[in-house]
Amino acid sequence: MSRFTFRRDARRPGAPARLTRRGALLFGAQALVASGLFWRLKKLQIDAAEEYLMMAEENRINVRLIPPARGEITDRTGRPLAVNRQNYRVVMIREQAGDVEAVLDDLSRVIDIPPHQRSRALREIRSKSAFVPVTVAENLDWDAFARINVNAPALPGVAPEVGLTRHYPEGAAFGHVVGYVGRFSEADRNREDADDPLFQIPDFHIGKTGVERVKESVLRGAAGASRIEVNAVGRVIREIDRAEGVAGANLGLTLDIDMQRYALNQLEGESAAAVLMEIESGDILALASTPGYDPNKFVVGISQREWSALLEDPYRPLANKAVSGQYPPGSTFKMVVALAALEAGMVGPDERVFCNGRYKLGDRYFHCWRRGGHGHVALRDAIKFSCDVYFYEVARRVGVERISEMAGRFGLGVRPNLPVTAVQAGLTPTKAWKQASYGESWQIGDTLNTGIGQGFVLASPIQLATMAARIGGDGRRVEPRLIRTVDGAPAPMVEAPPLGVSAAHLRLVREGMFAVSNERRGTGYRSRIAEAAMALAGKSGTSQVRRITAAERARGVTRNEDLPWERRDHALFVAFAPYDRPRYAAAVIVEHGGGGSAVAGPIVRNMLMRALYGPEPPLRAYPAREREEIRRRREEEQREPDLGADSTRNRA
Repeated sequence: MSRFTFRRDARRPGAPARLTRRGALLFGAQALVASGLFWRLKKLQIDAAEEYLMMAEENRINVRLIPPARGEITDRTGRPLAVNRQNYRVVMIREQAGDVEAVLDDLSRVIDIPPHQRSRALREIRSKSAFVPVTVAENLDWDAFARINVNAPALPGVAPEVGLTRHYPEGAAFGHVVGYVGRFSEADRNREDADDPLFQIPDFHIGKTGVERVKESVLRGAAGASRIEVNAVGRVIREIDRAEGVAGANLGLTLDIDMQRYALNQLEGESAAAVLMEIESGDILALASTPGYDPNKFVVGISQREWSALLEDPYRPLANKAVSGQYPPGSTFKMVVALAALEAGMVGPDERVFCNGRYKLGDRYFHCWRRGGHGHVALRDAIKFSCDVYFYEVARRVGVERISEMAGRFGLGVRPNLPVTAVQAGLTPTKAWKQASYGESWQIGDTLNTGIGQGFVLASPIQLATMAARIGGDGRRVEPRLIRTVDGAPAPMVEAPPLGVSAAHLRLVREGMFAVSNERRGTGYRSRIAEAAMALAGKSGTSQVRRITAAERARGVTRNEDLPWERRDHALFVAFAPYDRPRYAAAVIVEHGGGGSAVAGPIVRNMLMRALYGPEPPLRAYPAREREEIRRRREEEQREPDLGADSTRNRA
């Protein structure tokens, strides 16, 4: 004890020392400090032991997400369109490599590393921690991967790895529809699901376009987790345990690989689009757009040179014209105008309109495509001959509002609900629309142009195919469908309510389309199916992309083949077949292709024949004038089996 703590009583020798007041205060203070220390020690070691243990574990144990296997995409028969395959790749760890540039130079002597790929790898290597692996090259073939393994001892910091990557076996044939995946980027952070923890995984790939983009949440799956032990600087020591993620759902599309290839073959060399649908189910069997692009190039990163070539191509290979292309439908729109007039009671089935080749409105003339006119025509023959003057008069009577409303019933001006990107709604104009868009009043001349599918009217090939399916169907609002199964289970069918159009009026329009393709002087007669049981009903369309002046008409309208490509008319054709019991509907547009009946008509006919008969329709199904040519081509193909039925040499 301190010398200040106790003292003896001087009057009582040998008496025990007594605690003084000062000593008591000092003892009390010491006791208080000791109690505080004991309480704090109890708090740290007993009461908060679990909390501090967890904090210590968090410093030592990291949880890393494991990307799940992405769901695969197949056609209607289960053939692969988007799959996961082994990805032979090579990674580099900066702290082990030392001189990164020198090691990359050595690696480039073993495998080919394009300049843009090397630049990307260097950016990542410099931006990440020295011990973090960075992918330098991926999707290597086995020979390249083997060379890396053999030369690994001479490449410090370089390690070969095997992972999974997305692959599109059909390449450009389904690029527009299926789309492609790419690395999650800053541009993707405005997505509605951008808070998914999976996006924090370095180099994680997500859908960028097509079905891959729209069905991303279904295809992605759920992350797994790996608990790993790390040291003080974050380097991995060991894996403690692992829980695998949940794979994404597999999607089966309604598309048919063979039908898609055939449609693309028919469009070879054109800037064009084609759609083939089942009328009963709405299943899309072909959704083709040419030219296309190989989605596999985008998975690993496309070069600037290739990207620029795609952007500068006047045929727009990146555009899915089947759903995003918006074109004046031309005369394929006339069935809608006819139904609007019939339903409104503005024209009768047998009422005739005289066509002398032009229609006078004030001091302006609106011309028919046939310069000498068609004489007196009723509705059925007006469709058969595609008489513009008849539809000028009918459109004037019925008005644009009724035409627009009827167009909506047949899928025009309405965005199709399809799981692909860039789907457009087209346009069926109204008076209010023009006032809002241009600040101008609607004119009667606008109505006349609308009556022949020109002016402001716009439609996509998928919309025109839907229109043809609804005309050919049993009065139902058929909806196009692209997803057939999800993880093997049938996708729900969309209910098809009635169109609300008179069956008699639909029958009259169908008769006009039958006459187009099966009666002489019909605009699509040369593109018919000759066998009566499979006869198609169609309608051609030729939409102008330029204005023909009065001076040009006076000297003679310049032929399409004499114009620059970009000033030629678009060629369109829509049809359904067989006429008596419709099963399929189709639409084709060939940009700047010229006449619809001459260019688009044969393509639609061939697609329908392929769907009805299979890969080799009988010769009797072709018009007599074509049979010898078809027979000769087939004999040539038998002598050259490597070309196959879908060869670009065979457009029949």
